[in-house]
Amino acid sequence: MKPRNAIAASATLHCLTGCAIGEIAGLMIGTAAGLSDAQTMALAVGLAFVFGYALSSLPLVGDGMSLGRALRLVLAADTLSIIVMETVDNAVMAAIPGAMGAGLVNPVFWLGMMIALSAAFLAAFPVNRYLIDRGKGHALHQDVHGAHHAHGSEHHA
Repeated sequence: MKPRNAIAASATLHCLTGCAIGEIAGLMIGTAAGLSDAQTMALAVGLAFVFGYALSSLPLVGDGMSLGRALRLVLAADTLSIIVMETVDNAVMAAIPGAMGAGLVNPVFWLGMMIALSAAFLAAFPVNRYLIDRGKGHALHQDVHGAHHAHGSEHHA
C-alpha cells in the first residue's frame, strides 16, 4: 500500500483536476451565455463538484464497481475535499485584483487561476490526509481498490 502522504497527494490532485475542469468550463459557459457573475460562479462551482465526482468515480467503475456504489463512495470520500477546494479557490480568485473580471483571454485570469488552484491544493491536502488517517475519504478508495484487485487476482490464479 502507498504511504498516506502519497495517497493524500494523489487524492487531492485527482479532486483538484476535476474541480479545475468544472471551474473553467463553468466560467467559459457563463461568460459565453452572458450570465451574471453570481450565476457564472454558481455554475462553475456546480460543475466543479460534477467533474470532481466524475473523475474519482471513473477508476472505480473501470475496476468493475457498479456506478451506484462508486458514486456513494465518492460522495462520502470527496465532498469535504471539494468544499474546501472550492471555498479557497473562489476566495483567492476574489482576492486577486482584477482576476474575476479579467476574462478568459486575459493572462491575469489564468495567473489568478493558477494561484487559486495551488492554494486550494494546499488547503485540501491536510483534509484528505486527515480523512485517510481515520480510514475515511480516499482510504475507502484504497480499501475497495485493493480488495477488488486481490479478489480479481484469485480469478487469474
